[in-house]
Amino acid sequence: MASSSSYNSPCAACKFLRRKCMPGCIFAPYFPPEEPQKFANVHKIFGASNVTKLLNELLPHQREDAVNSLAYEAEARVRDPVYGCVGAISFLQRQVQRLQKELDSANADLIRFACSEMPPTTALPPPPTVTSVQPMAPRQRPLGNEGGGFYQQSAASFSLPYPLQWTDHNPTNEGGGGEGNM
Repeated sequence: MASSSSYNSPCAACKFLRRKCMPGCIFAPYFPPEEPQKFANVHKIFGASNVTKLLNELLPHQREDAVNSLAYEAEARVRDPVYGCVGAISFLQRQVQRLQKELDSANADLIRFACSEMPPTTALPPPPTVTSVQPMAPRQRPLGNEGGGFYQQSAASFSLPYPLQWTDHNPTNEGGGGEGNM
């Protein structure tokens, strides 16, 4: 009659540690015999006794996530002993930043292309260069709600450094056919 251990192979942890895998082995659910390298990495970085203590302190439903985290960190530490998973995270963050710059560049190219396709009647001319800035007139009265509202300068005395295309109003020609003439 064959023993029961011949039917069930020991878990990867017990096989690595060269001990008999008992029915209540804490490693068995998380380190299957098909994945020996998973436990080998975890053992190399964290040690079997530390992993045993950690798993015994956790609730059963938290153990799988803890083992997956340990295995990920151990594999990252085997690949990069200095930075571990932080190196992988930094690499991915740099990649995201590079891709964001590429996306911004592509969006700018798209906007440039869309603006060049606009018919000339709707395209705004480039604003003229301003050589000097005229100082604004000082306020005549304190600000308040009486009469002039918040701004004491009249709209007629305010002028833009370039003409607005959508209005016929000419601030230098008061009699012109602008919006204010009825």
